[in-house]
Amino acid sequence: MDARPVVTVQHGESVPAQLDSISADAELRMVPSSRLADGIVGADVLFLYDFSSPALKSVWPSADALRWVQVAAIGVDAVLFDELIDSDVVVTNSRGIFEEPIAEYVLGQILAFAKDFRRSWDAQRVQRWEHFDSEPIAGASVTIVGPGPVGRAIARLLRATGMSVRGVGRGAREDPDFGAITTDLLAAVTDADYVVLAAPLTPQTRGMVDAGVLDAMRPTARLINVGRGELVDTGALVAALQVGVIAGAALDVVDPEPLPADHPLWSAPNVRLTPHNSGDIRGWRNTLQQQFVANFHRYMSGQPLHNVVDKRRVSAASGTG
Repeated sequence: MDARPVVTVQHGESVPAQLDSISADAELRMVPSSRLADGIVGADVLFLYDFSSPALKSVWPSADALRWVQVAAIGVDAVLFDELIDSDVVVTNSRGIFEEPIAEYVLGQILAFAKDFRRSWDAQRVQRWEHFDSEPIAGASVTIVGPGPVGRAIARLLRATGMSVRGVGRGAREDPDFGAITTDLLAAVTDADYVVLAAPLTPQTRGMVDAGVLDAMRPTARLINVGRGELVDTGALVAALQVGVIAGAALDVVDPEPLPADHPLWSAPNVRLTPHNSGDIRGWRNTLQQQFVANFHRYMSGQPLHNVVDKRRVSAASGTG
């Protein structure tokens, strides 16, 4: 009789290729999200490689042996639902892989706005030598909404460039990376040159950047979203950009996602759109799998798992981190 644990890997379009090293210690099942029901019965472990899929909720009654779910992302909002939260199933995420690359992305977008590289590239295409003055980033004010692991990495990098950083979270406090964290989003955006969204998606944060918040921002300010698209009222953002309420937006996440071909965000003034890849540096897929393998060995040896998520704290979040 095979006493090895059953490890189900829920994948999307691509199949993880680096997990063979655990096949001697586990029965490995590779199933696409659309067929998770075929692989969840009897599974002890679920590696949710397709991190944005909500399929686990629909097959939950069949998860009769599940003890641990690892999510291949930092955010776990897609996988948390009441039955999972109330269960003894341990949920872990992929902290430690994406934070620094996302921080680099934010800095890159800030530099692209401040130095107006797009203007230079447009001039180069038509062979026009056009001098213009650019903006400094040293001394610029940045409000980071969501002082979790990603927000903290962003704060550290931006402060190292001489930018002035503050955070918005669930509790007001002094903080070594943010200087200060406030709970008042509206007040925190009024004098910011850049507003960076790095908050998790919860019922309380959904649509938090609405017309009122956008109206409170400076007309010279830019919005950068690396959290979730649903943090922003997309219609309000399009309207704000079209009439110059804010000066621009860099969006790695949008609502809806992927963005339909005819969506007005594509042509809104001063928008930089990227396809949810701010943290995806070369090799990230292998690193995700290596992280899971390392955690699996801890699981097999009875050691505490890395990156355990406090399910109740996340689900009950009343703010941004």
